[in-house]
Amino acid sequence: MTSGPAPLLSVVVPAYNTAQYLRRALDPLTRARADVEVVVVDDGSTDATGPLADIYAARHPDRIRVVHQDNGGHGAAIEAGIAHARGRYLKVLDADDWLDDSALAAVLDTLTALEPAGGVDALFTDFVHDRVGKNNRTSRFDSVFPAMRVFGWEHTERFGKRQYLMMHAIIYRTSLLRAAGLSLPRHTFYVDNLYVVRPLAHVRTMYYLPVSLYHYFIGRPGQSVDMDVMVARVDQQLLVNKLALHGLPSPERVAAGEVPVQLYAALLHYIEGLCAITSATLARGGTAAHLAQRDEFWGHVKRENPWVYTRMRRSFIGTSSNLPGQAGRRVTSLAYQVARRVVGFS
Repeated sequence: MTSGPAPLLSVVVPAYNTAQYLRRALDPLTRARADVEVVVVDDGSTDATGPLADIYAARHPDRIRVVHQDNGGHGAAIEAGIAHARGRYLKVLDADDWLDDSALAAVLDTLTALEPAGGVDALFTDFVHDRVGKNNRTSRFDSVFPAMRVFGWEHTERFGKRQYLMMHAIIYRTSLLRAAGLSLPRHTFYVDNLYVVRPLAHVRTMYYLPVSLYHYFIGRPGQSVDMDVMVARVDQQLLVNKLALHGLPSPERVAAGEVPVQLYAALLHYIEGLCAITSATLARGGTAAHLAQRDEFWGHVKRENPWVYTRMRRSFIGTSSNLPGQAGRRVTSLAYQVARRVVGFS
């Protein structure tokens, strides 16, 4: 797979101890067109993930490669996948999720049709929340993006309160990803949020295909978006939030026309959702240490960007996540549940 023409699409599959799910992720990709390559990054797994990935690579040597590395976390696995990808476009697929066959075929046909005119920086699709014990829910973006044509930020509308352009919705041009200088912290969960906001700040040409490509599996034990897990890993949420805030373009660049107004609004909308989740998670933790972290976090937001701080603290979730007393704790619990549903973590 190291010679010949570059594939159209690289699908990078970060995998750590996901042997029980990996077949579901890889089987649809083995049925895709020949111009799709799959890069499985075995991030130091201690179960059968690595050997199982090697079996798939042996069966499909012209399509699947496996990168074995010491454990570095989700970010390290994504970065390794980007480094080894040969495709002109790149999609990250977590190993416990999967892609729909027919939607993938439509995506490939679209990317092929776009290439003679130079392609686009990013292609967006809808995605499905596959929720254990609950009805599935589809995140759609037809009210935000014009469908089935190339467009710029000036052609987009505002995101609704429940619309978040998560990693699952995005296919980036590989060269843009590399030019963006994406650097993800090691041994840290929730870095997929940085995978959204950092490269998205460089995107100028886009295409929206209204198909449900990505199936986001929610509800397995120990998952990073499990409520108790999120409280236990709130330090990692704080780190990711601070890095996302730091990468937000300045209002001065927006005023100077360097950053489209609609792009800035999209980034701000996404980061506000992250900050609301983190604040509500700390409030749900409820210990004196958690509440001190929450105060420090909001102080950081205020120092980093006073305007963003004022805007977020005036929102329902921002206000209700910071109420004192027992009654405030009850409202905070409600705000936590609302924030999780809004951002898509439930």
